[in-house]
Amino acid sequence: MKRRIGIVIELSKVRIACLSTASAATGYVLAHRGVSPAMLPALAGVFLLACGAGALNQAQEGDIDALMPRTQRRPIPTGRVRVREALMIAVGLLGAGTALLAMHPVAMLLGLLTVLWYNGIYTPLKRVSAFAAIPGGVVGAIPPVIGWVAGGGAVTDPPILAVAFFFFVWQVPHFWLLLLRIGDEYARAGLPTLTRIFTRPQFARIIYVWMLATAVACISMPLFGVSSAMWTQVGLIVSSVWLGWHATHMVLTNGEVLAFRHINVYALLVISLLSLSGLVG
Repeated sequence: MKRRIGIVIELSKVRIACLSTASAATGYVLAHRGVSPAMLPALAGVFLLACGAGALNQAQEGDIDALMPRTQRRPIPTGRVRVREALMIAVGLLGAGTALLAMHPVAMLLGLLTVLWYNGIYTPLKRVSAFAAIPGGVVGAIPPVIGWVAGGGAVTDPPILAVAFFFFVWQVPHFWLLLLRIGDEYARAGLPTLTRIFTRPQFARIIYVWMLATAVACISMPLFGVSSAMWTQVGLIVSSVWLGWHATHMVLTNGEVLAFRHINVYALLVISLLSLSGLVG
């Protein structure tokens, strides 16, 4: 049993699911202006949907994973689980997540849209386009909207659209910084990759622009009513200046490994600031 649970956890890409759940929690807290027991089923639904999408993704990409050192030890390439079993696990997780979100029909539809976009559009697109990460950014933009809707907000509210736009922009340099490190693995697996289109310095400068755009999207959020608290606005500005400094350092020193860590820390800082703003005003 312990072994099976471990396989399910590996298939589910739990770390990515936790980030999606955290951003959904931020949307809920901002809309509800606090926490509530009612948020737990919604967040659990987001988590399970994200886990199901991750398991389905591994079932879709088992052949590719087997060709890349970074992913060769996943359950399907190592033969610890068959594709059919992975699909059954994915369906079970997706069904459970959908059921938990059913009390919020709009949120449930948004959750299913995220799965459709990730597994039905982004995953196949990676095989044919080196620029798949840009439309793939939509996957990161929807979870906070799910939380916002579950917390009583509307999909078209300007504050949550600004938050969603931030996560959309952030998702692109987040993936491309990783690609700087594993671009050769992508190429050996037969996937189109920007590291074959641009030189490393050129690609780093492109990522630099996207990192600065992420910082601008963050600083702009209060203009759309995300938070009126001065301390939140100052925190977002300071965090964004910090990211911009590290982005500049990346270009000057070729320090993409540290930059990947920094952009992840930056996302957690922004999530924390926005969540605290929803809690204390």
